[in-house]
Amino acid sequence: MSGETTLDLEAYLARIGYDGPLAPTLETLQGLHYAHALSIPFENLDVLAKRPILLDLASLQKKLVREKRGGYCFEVNALFAAVLKELGFDVTTLIGRVRWMSPEEVDTARSHMLMRVELPEGSYLADVGFGGLTMTGPIRFDTGIEQQTPHEPRRLLTHEDGFELQAKIAGDWTPIYRFTMEPHRRTDYEVASWYTSTHPSSIFVQFLIAGLPREGQWLSLFNRDFKIRGLDGKAETRVLDSADEIAEVLETHFGVSLSEEDKALAIEPYLDQWRAMAGG
Repeated sequence: MSGETTLDLEAYLARIGYDGPLAPTLETLQGLHYAHALSIPFENLDVLAKRPILLDLASLQKKLVREKRGGYCFEVNALFAAVLKELGFDVTTLIGRVRWMSPEEVDTARSHMLMRVELPEGSYLADVGFGGLTMTGPIRFDTGIEQQTPHEPRRLLTHEDGFELQAKIAGDWTPIYRFTMEPHRRTDYEVASWYTSTHPSSIFVQFLIAGLPREGQWLSLFNRDFKIRGLDGKAETRVLDSADEIAEVLETHFGVSLSEEDKALAIEPYLDQWRAMAGG
């Protein structure tokens, strides 16, 4: 791993198109959170290509900032946490168990990175890395109340496992993940990320997953299914037939440009499997 520990703040701000205030205030947190979420997509192409996922600052800046790629939660939230700390925010990184689209009887591992940010106004949950449901704004650590974000409402509930984050989608509250307030370090995330990016049962080693919020809508790509969903829950889906079509959608809608090697390693070996899953 590289020993680089210096954040190139100017390059990061240019990457997310942010030119607002930088003082460690709620206004700054909200502005950075929104700009980051709408600029750096969630995507697992390197996992599918069987490339190592590196969480040191140098690797994160190279991939997410200079190469204008996306990443999954351990990457995008690690970069965001580094930026907030550089600006003087009080940040604690946490880890959660994903409950999104998972039946209650199915146990899940701690595999999602998030963070708590302390401000004079109180504690806030920040998270710029949850696929097709990435939060576009932080929410207060106040439980049991509906809180608006630039996209759908969110709420925090107390749970026997700590806290549960929920999102209100088409009028219904849906569990997203559960977590405790126990602080975690990079070494903890490296272990979880290694499992998530290499274990045969992990969804990230089997399926293409990309997500990006846009103003008033969500973009998501699951294998060959490209979906544009409005905040009312209504969605349009397009089924992509080839690696070239998938690459075109990733570049046009997610801002991720793939090389021929990327397509050969991260898409083409899986197409038959994804077609079989879809029944054709």
